[in-house]
Amino acid sequence: MAKEYGRITEIERSIIKTYRKELWAKFVRAIDDYELISEGDKICVCISGGKDSMILAKLFQELHRHTKFPFEVEFLMMNPGYNKENLDLIMYNLSVLNIPAHIVESNIFEVANSQEKNPCYLCARMRRGVLYKAAKELGCNKIALGHHYDDVIETTLMNMLNSGSFQTMVPKLHSLNFEGMELIRPMYLIREHDIIKWANHNELKFIQCACKFTEELHSNVDEMSSKRYETKMLIQELKKHNELVEQNIFMAAHNVNIDMVVGYKKGGKIYEFKDVYKERK
Repeated sequence: MAKEYGRITEIERSIIKTYRKELWAKFVRAIDDYELISEGDKICVCISGGKDSMILAKLFQELHRHTKFPFEVEFLMMNPGYNKENLDLIMYNLSVLNIPAHIVESNIFEVANSQEKNPCYLCARMRRGVLYKAAKELGCNKIALGHHYDDVIETTLMNMLNSGSFQTMVPKLHSLNFEGMELIRPMYLIREHDIIKWANHNELKFIQCACKFTEELHSNVDEMSSKRYETKMLIQELKKHNELVEQNIFMAAHNVNIDMVVGYKKGGKIYEFKDVYKERK
């Protein structure tokens, strides 16, 4: 018991001491800069079982201990149909990290993987719906997801290259289907490699992509020919020629000059260049 207490104490100390600049400071800064949490909020921290959502849960525990204003936090782990090995690892980590999570069972993997087209899109959509519903039942008004800085720049570039649109992963947004609910991304400024360093420092092992669909395609997900993986590799290649490329992609979404774009969409309405140009005269 003493050994387990010592380990969790060291893990938690590493967040606010060893990796204070890389993790804790950026977590707090994102919350302040993007106004992600308000007094009286009840936040549902969603845990997938991977490194990102697990560190998010620990960051929220620290914030709740040291908060300057009152808010409540709940932890939710939704099981979409993980195999026994992955589920056992998740439950083990929840115990080691002292995260008291509510467990919600579902058959999302089974349903999504039965579809021939866009199983990943369907899976993501169904998971989001289950999370919102469960969070609502817990009395929460916000759900927090573990998307980080690298997710933001990869999503931005993926949309440009594959969808022909400039849109990014925003720090927070209102739910369209669950009234009064918001989604927040408090790890918006945290780099993925710093999360990996924290996990390795504490000798923690987390699940990777645990989707049954990807398991059937290839045993090593990192070698899959996925758009996100391709984009991640492209960014690393571009970085060889411009060390600021990641920062520039991230800041591009903060510095959009509407006067110098050919068209844009706002509130579902499309604004074309020719129409906007006349108004600018």
